[in-house]
Amino acid sequence: MNPTPPERRRLLVAITGASGAVYGLRLLQTLQPMAGIELHAVVSDAGWQTLRHECAAGPSTLRPLVHTLHDAADIGAGPASGSFRCGGMVVAPCSMRTLAAIAHGLSDNLVTRAADVALKERRRLVLMARETPLHLGHLRNMTAVTEMGAIVCPPVPAFYLRPQSIDDIVDASVARVLDLLDVPHTLGERWAGLETAPA
Repeated sequence: MNPTPPERRRLLVAITGASGAVYGLRLLQTLQPMAGIELHAVVSDAGWQTLRHECAAGPSTLRPLVHTLHDAADIGAGPASGSFRCGGMVVAPCSMRTLAAIAHGLSDNLVTRAADVALKERRRLVLMARETPLHLGHLRNMTAVTEMGAIVCPPVPAFYLRPQSIDDIVDASVARVLDLLDVPHTLGERWAGLETAPA
């Protein structure tokens, strides 16, 4: 008798309209070849606009990277239900509009509904919030989603790793997200402490 194959871990990546579409794209590119992961994606209308402008990427770029590319307007898609088993969701980048909708439970598209599902089912939800400077409403929305169980993870450069390119900066933030999802990776160097010069 053949053993039952291990269940694949399902992950959902959403891309919204804030600058930084490369974070979502790079996350998909990194996860796609990993064994044992079933990758789903959903892109908001503004997310598609930003992907095209910043990355020259459209649906034909994303479809080969994922198991299913969902329509953001399809509120009846699998990720809209808690019975759709999902090991984690990342919104990369997360616009302030999307953050506000999640903070206030406004499930008006598949991105915000899937995020609401992640929260109600107590699943990992990582929001790569992207905006600067921040006004009080932004900060209060970040507090609200954190109190509900989400992780706000702005893509902040880690210059102590001495990045040599934009790709290095992007990969460092994507690596932090993979750590938060408990996904093993070799995307970037890990901090091992300052080297002490000999006396």
